[in-house]
Amino acid sequence: MGGLNLREADRLELTTLADNYSDLLLLQSTDVVRRPQVAPPNYLLAEHGFSCLLKACAGSEEHVVLMDAGISPTSLFHNAGVLKVDLGGVDSVFLSHGHFDHFGGLTRFLEGLGREVPLFLHPEAFLQRRLNIPVTGRILEMPQLNEEALSGAGALLHRERSTSTLASGLVLASGEVERVTDFEKGFKWAEAKIGDVWVVDPFHDDQGLAVKVKGKGLVVIGGCSHAGIINTVRHLQKVAEVDRVHAVLGGFHLTGQLFEPIIGSTIEEMKRLRPDIVVPMHCTGWKAINQFAVEMPERFVLNSVGTTYVFQ
Repeated sequence: MGGLNLREADRLELTTLADNYSDLLLLQSTDVVRRPQVAPPNYLLAEHGFSCLLKACAGSEEHVVLMDAGISPTSLFHNAGVLKVDLGGVDSVFLSHGHFDHFGGLTRFLEGLGREVPLFLHPEAFLQRRLNIPVTGRILEMPQLNEEALSGAGALLHRERSTSTLASGLVLASGEVERVTDFEKGFKWAEAKIGDVWVVDPFHDDQGLAVKVKGKGLVVIGGCSHAGIINTVRHLQKVAEVDRVHAVLGGFHLTGQLFEPIIGSTIEEMKRLRPDIVVPMHCTGWKAINQFAVEMPERFVLNSVGTTYVFQ
């Protein structure tokens, strides 16, 4: 592992705080998939964003990591309140990449925490970005991550390009993901300003997380997986030196006309990885989520906001 010192976790809990889908009638739970029991007048909010809370445990040791913070503080705080999730217990924060639907609630979260906390991210998460979509004939400037605001709110910035660990070695951050598939070719309508030039965004900052659960294998979580979800899983397998993949969760970015053509290839490669559980979220898209359900029925789980996954 190149000195990474990735440790095994006895237990991992992952709770979805922000996602594109909410369904209060998804009530049936299992030992692994625990649905929220929310009764009116309470409710959970969905939004085009992603955020989850990871609780990694080894013996009596417990670490809480917030991965991403949704598109706004509204859903993050509302859902945490309804679910009775204590955001004050977060001991580190991880940002998967520098898109606004992942950092929108971050500054408000840090301000509310009221103390300094490590924030792990790639240095290119701070790039200026835009969408240049031919079918609309418009260039859409995207909100930019504000380094000064984050530091002022209490973030202790850890800029990492390479693979690293957090949570005392229980959580593995991918660093820059190696691109090895021939079909995950990025997002040609997304542009970033590098130096003084606008280029097709290389998404060097796109990262995933993995936790090695004792007796199970890797649990992999992608934010948007602009580097490709298959690339992300393979990269984390390689750097962790773990072949077995127990679960793959998160945004797979397979929605829209640029990405729907690779849904089939992505699912075929996911089948070869043989995870026990597949939970496509956020930017995966309706068509891809449904195709995962059809082609991997014994492994597929439909996510909804507030669902907690327990791996042990």
